Amino acid sequence: MKKLLALALTALGLLSFEPARADITITDVKGRQVTLAKPAERVVLGFYYEDYLAVAGPGAIDKVVALSLGTWKDWRPYQFAAYEKALPRLSSLPDVGNTEDGNFSVEKVIAARPDLVLLAAWSYDALGENVHRIEEAGIPVLTLDYNSQTVEKHVASTLALGKAMGTENRAEALAQNYRAAMDDIDRRIRSAGPTTKKVYVELAQKGAGEIGNSYGDTMWGALVTRLGGHNIANGQIGNWGPLSPEYVLSQKPDLIFLAGSEWVKRPLAVPVGFGADKERIRAAMTPYINRPGWQDLPAVAKGGVHAIYHGGARTLSDYVYAQYVAKQLYPEAFKDVDPAENLRRFYDSWLPVKADGVFMLPYDAASQ
Repeated sequence: MKKLLALALTALGLLSFEPARADITITDVKGRQVTLAKPAERVVLGFYYEDYLAVAGPGAIDKVVALSLGTWKDWRPYQFAAYEKALPRLSSLPDVGNTEDGNFSVEKVIAARPDLVLLAAWSYDALGENVHRIEEAGIPVLTLDYNSQTVEKHVASTLALGKAMGTENRAEALAQNYRAAMDDIDRRIRSAGPTTKKVYVELAQKGAGEIGNSYGDTMWGALVTRLGGHNIANGQIGNWGPLSPEYVLSQKPDLIFLAGSEWVKRPLAVPVGFGADKERIRAAMTPYINRPGWQDLPAVAKGGVHAIYHGGARTLSDYVYAQYVAKQLYPEAFKDVDPAENLRRFYDSWLPVKADGVFMLPYDAASQ
């Protein structure tokens, strides 16, 4: 009996001197200090769905207890369908709404009992004081930002997410993959020297009869500028907005990128992305090519009009679209780069679905 008591006391003594588990402190992209008791196990996912799945890795969906459904299922329906097939649990997850549609529900977030809420920086800003209601319920909120299209924020968001999910090694590998790809692009551009090519990007969502948004200092606009192209929207708009047809014609762009996606409720949209095929994409591009005055633009006359996947921007795989745009700006420097193949490899390496579809495509008038 004395021996058992001594062993028990020894065990208690050892336990009393066991160091307490340290909290996890993360600095998010807004410079906020976010503290978790342990890696997150119950997540409300507000945006950046593919990036979350890539960083958190196998079993990531099992940790999601609710999500903003509309900005995935409505914006990228074929992409969502691919994931729903691979991850059936998606079908049963509660929808907390989203800030873009003005239906984000703090009450639904709290009811899901998460130990972490992941929000895009723009969604965090849109919520304003409502964020504090979530935090007052004892739920940490971590902001991510892939929209800025900078290596710094892509890497910071990835490493922060990996730390929150306990997948630091995976996050570091993804961050390094992104850094290396963008460094390679920079090296090739430096070797090629400056370009004089003018670039016009238009959101090809509503058809050629209506002028879609272009991008100034964000998303595609920021990317074109980073690659050394001359974005004709610079100085004309801020983040995004339409350019006048007369202005576009006056600028005589050498390259035009029509940003399309899986907008199934937009029959005149350029249908790029999951489930897309080349013939349908080019057929949808033709009315744009036939706009008044476009036949005289260098981009049209010299085969410089391209469709590109709008859903591919602001992601950890967006370096392949940087490669594609750069390849049009500096053909010789990127002649050995295959962006479409690199996209397929990214999905094969990091995500539970295949990149089945068409994500970047030059317009070919001969095929019409």
